[in-house]
Amino acid sequence: MAASSSSSSPDFKRYHVFSSFHGPDVRSGFLSHLHNYFASKGITTFNDQEMERGHTIGPGLVQVIKESRVSIVVLSKKYASSGWCLDELVEILKCKEASGQAVLTIFYKVDPSDVRKQRGDFGNTFKKTCEGKTDEVKQRWSNALAYIATVAGRHSLNWANEAEMIQKIAIDISNKLNVTPSRDFEGMVGLEAHLTELNTLLCLESDDVMMIGIWGPGGIGKTTIARALFNQLSTNFRLSCFMRNLKGVDDWDSKLYLQNKLLSKILNQKDIKIHQLGAIKEWLHNQRVLIILDDVDDLEQLEVLAKETSWFGSGSRIIVTLKDKKILKAHGINDIYHVDFPSEEEALEMLCLSAFKQNSPQDGFEELARKVIKLCGNLPLALRVVGSSLYRESEDEWRLQLYGIETNLDRKLVDVLRVGYDKLLEKHQSLFRHIACFFNHKSVDYMTAMLADSTLDVKNGLNTLAAKSLVYISTNGWITMHCLLQQLGKQVVVQQSDEPGKRQFLVEAKEICDVLANETVRSYLYILPIL
Repeated sequence: MAASSSSSSPDFKRYHVFSSFHGPDVRSGFLSHLHNYFASKGITTFNDQEMERGHTIGPGLVQVIKESRVSIVVLSKKYASSGWCLDELVEILKCKEASGQAVLTIFYKVDPSDVRKQRGDFGNTFKKTCEGKTDEVKQRWSNALAYIATVAGRHSLNWANEAEMIQKIAIDISNKLNVTPSRDFEGMVGLEAHLTELNTLLCLESDDVMMIGIWGPGGIGKTTIARALFNQLSTNFRLSCFMRNLKGVDDWDSKLYLQNKLLSKILNQKDIKIHQLGAIKEWLHNQRVLIILDDVDDLEQLEVLAKETSWFGSGSRIIVTLKDKKILKAHGINDIYHVDFPSEEEALEMLCLSAFKQNSPQDGFEELARKVIKLCGNLPLALRVVGSSLYRESEDEWRLQLYGIETNLDRKLVDVLRVGYDKLLEKHQSLFRHIACFFNHKSVDYMTAMLADSTLDVKNGLNTLAAKSLVYISTNGWITMHCLLQQLGKQVVVQQSDEPGKRQFLVEAKEICDVLANETVRSYLYILPIL
């Protein structure tokens, strides 16, 4: 297979890994297992099966080496029997010196000192390959072998279990690949700080099985953070999976479906079928696993997928993202990372990345951008959605859309924000609407006093709304509802009826005047006394 020699940039990397090896020694055994394991972890490797080999490597292969982020040199007994392998090694070391390419050595059934000094059977093989070569070529090869033998790597003679060595090599490669963050998360401002705190919370050096929660309101970025964390950590675990779109667990069949789905993903076996609910423990109790359960909204989902730490092997980590803190507490998960709103400057950067494709506002747009941030309440999802809609728009269009943001929520935002509201009990939905229309930025005591004669259980209701990230209660007892959630609550009231007089509340001055003037106020007066 001829390799492409063209790329759009000197920094272009086509492959994660390039492997230099002597085929007869390792291709059908060790290397095939290593490459299969890489593939299962999403690590791409160059496949040289169809490349025609000659006496020297061609420009196509040199380009492939340059377009790989990491080179693995598998030094086996007959590696030095191939001038092709030795030329590959020379080119790999050139890339390492010129561009800082990461290099990992694997000493497969050879002694590193024999490679470095070209002695013993390895040395005899090398001397035979050097016959008829110029002194310059021989010296170049000898220097390359002496150097590569000093590069940190893995020694097969130190491992009783080859499968465990392959797993460790994959971790080494992943760590080298993860030195630079994945481009999938370039637009996530503040991501590094989130990951640093989560890694501290996870205590990866501990062999205990841990469950942790990532908690915060809808649209705050929990899923993005969890995906970035998974991208960073997954190759450190023998088995890993990221599960989202968890369905309800109303009956035995739905529970079995969820367990089957998890095992199918984590074991990479599409046709797996289970017939009883103890299957996860049976399969995973002795495996070190990383499982992320995204957007959990029902305690039963956790009971079905991760009921106890004993279901998983030593060192396992189970990470749950959700809006409802009470689910974590009910499941006994006390290690919780709260995803807070970004600072104003971080929010400005988030908006600008979507609206201008740069980190700061274009000239003349900063004041407008800060108004957008205020209307979005620093919510990352809102900043991205609104920012994208304003991309390449004029200042006049920005002003026009600002008015639209004040009066109508984007459909994408409604879909995310409404999920939490729709899952509330009716009495808690009513409390939510009360806060949106009348009690935002008011004290708990004031709200409790005003609703004392109502049927609403204010204290427990507020605790529920706070646990579900729908309101925030300060330490001195003040209620804060995010401005977009407040807008959602008011929209819900407006949608109750096309006739304002038939809605639960009237909050717009004009509508109040119209209803009073038209004497259609009876339904409104019914609710007014409890306020």
